[in-house]
Amino acid sequence: MNNYQVLLQGGTSTSTIALEWAFSLLLDNPETLRKAQSEIDRHVGRSRLIAESDVAELPYLRYVILEAMRLHPPVSILMPHLSSSECAVGGYRVPAGTVLLVNLWEIHHSPKIWADPEAFRPERFEGLDVKKDLGVRLFPFGWGRRACPGENLANLHIGLGLGSLIQCFEWEKVGEIDMSEQGAGTTTPKLQPLTAICTPRPFILDFFA
Repeated sequence: MNNYQVLLQGGTSTSTIALEWAFSLLLDNPETLRKAQSEIDRHVGRSRLIAESDVAELPYLRYVILEAMRLHPPVSILMPHLSSSECAVGGYRVPAGTVLLVNLWEIHHSPKIWADPEAFRPERFEGLDVKKDLGVRLFPFGWGRRACPGENLANLHIGLGLGSLIQCFEWEKVGEIDMSEQGAGTTTPKLQPLTAICTPRPFILDFFA
């Protein structure tokens, strides 16, 4: 597999994983789904479909995505880093040249950092600047110079995909949703694929009349 294929596979698979987790959480929390749908209806209206330019103007949709990636980061352990010089972390001496693995999942679920860490509460991000206020408490794309270069594109496409599903359809889950993660591998997709029933919203049918 060449470098271009690696980039394509890495970007599409993680975005797909994030989108499926976010929608699974919404179906398990119908009030949150209705709130996200109302925001889209207010901003976009019903005379057109959501566009890329709308995503930045939908803060609650962004909170939903942030909370989904906090609870279920597509990559639970960041790619290996190497310490360039000796340092101390948490009271431990880290020699220069040490291979470092960051357990992102543990940070995102730590009760020392997050109130009620296992709850799905997008509202926890209201009024916060993700980069300035959260720092290294939430970084599903990594941090610093080694962060994922596709972060902005991924956020845009996940927002557009999730927003389109919310705007265009009414949704109903099929039984209880299995929220188990696959335990092996670099990424953390759902153990069982999401299954749901969708019904086109009446105004959407006008686009195909």
